[in-house]
Amino acid sequence: MQKVQLGISDLMVTDVCLGTMTFGEQVDEKTAFEILDRAVGQGINFLDTAEMYSVPTRKETYGATETILGNWFGRSPVPRSEIVLATKVAGPSRGTPWIREGTGLTGQDIIASCEGSLKRLKTDYIDLYQIHWPERHVPAFGRRYFDPDKKHEPVTTIEEQLQALDKLVKAGKVRYIGLSNETPYGVSEFIRLAGQMGLPRVATIQNPYCLLNRAYENGLDEMCYRHKVSLLAYSPLGYGLLSGKYDQTGTTGPGAPAEARITRYESVQKQRWGRQACLEAARAYNAFARELGLSPVQLALGFCNSKWQVDSTIIGVRTLAQLDEDISAMQTRLDADVLAQLDEMRQKYYDPAQ
Repeated sequence: MQKVQLGISDLMVTDVCLGTMTFGEQVDEKTAFEILDRAVGQGINFLDTAEMYSVPTRKETYGATETILGNWFGRSPVPRSEIVLATKVAGPSRGTPWIREGTGLTGQDIIASCEGSLKRLKTDYIDLYQIHWPERHVPAFGRRYFDPDKKHEPVTTIEEQLQALDKLVKAGKVRYIGLSNETPYGVSEFIRLAGQMGLPRVATIQNPYCLLNRAYENGLDEMCYRHKVSLLAYSPLGYGLLSGKYDQTGTTGPGAPAEARITRYESVQKQRWGRQACLEAARAYNAFARELGLSPVQLALGFCNSKWQVDSTIIGVRTLAQLDEDISAMQTRLDADVLAQLDEMRQKYYDPAQ
């Protein structure tokens, strides 16, 4: 494991980040504590969560993941100062009125959400505070195209959002800020306005990046490279499709792992990761991994570990065995020939989870 600097910040994090959205739904608190202990024991210093977790989000488990993390901080032998903690303020309501009403993300919403996260996390500060998704209509979460007919006038300007984040930074409650599920336009506007107005500048972007979704490489990578914004790659295993667990079955058919998210939750089956094209592409990539003498997990995580675009890869697990496998697989490096063959495969299957 290596340490990397996040964007323009002074945050030094491991190139493996432990994502925690399974905590509180698929993973109980006791198991979550064991996973956290094992992760930091193996050197991981970077944890990512969000106010809306656990996932799939629902009223009964809203904030559960942050609460579990807060309880762990209270008993962890590792000082809080040695952990880089990232969380997210939910964007405007996407059918989640238990988070907030209305369609906007006002400055007041951001401040209130941060206060709630600090309380649940039992900490005085958040190292990296991210906007979970944009307020405006964007091609994200399986929507491939921007549609001008679906746009709506933002309730809150990016300027107001930055001003709220500035208040949190000046109060010492947030150290640095980031974006998630953003586009080149969004990144450029946040950076432009921050520079013009002397407001906090984004250090990171957390977007999907894996063999089933390389949309980040369609121009957003250049934007972030030139502006020194670090990519935190989420869903590197494509919601488990790139682990090989669905290779012999359909994602919801007989023999599919009952505990896996795509199998277990109907809402996920209807989303981008549940597409038949994703399953077909994943099977092809997994077969290629085996031809190389690698496991599907080694190929998928080795891909992220070998790409200049990625600064830290976010892994999400349900068990200690999955954690150990992922950490080991993240040591895999793919050579130029293998990466070129993956590029050729992309032309055939082209980002089915975009």
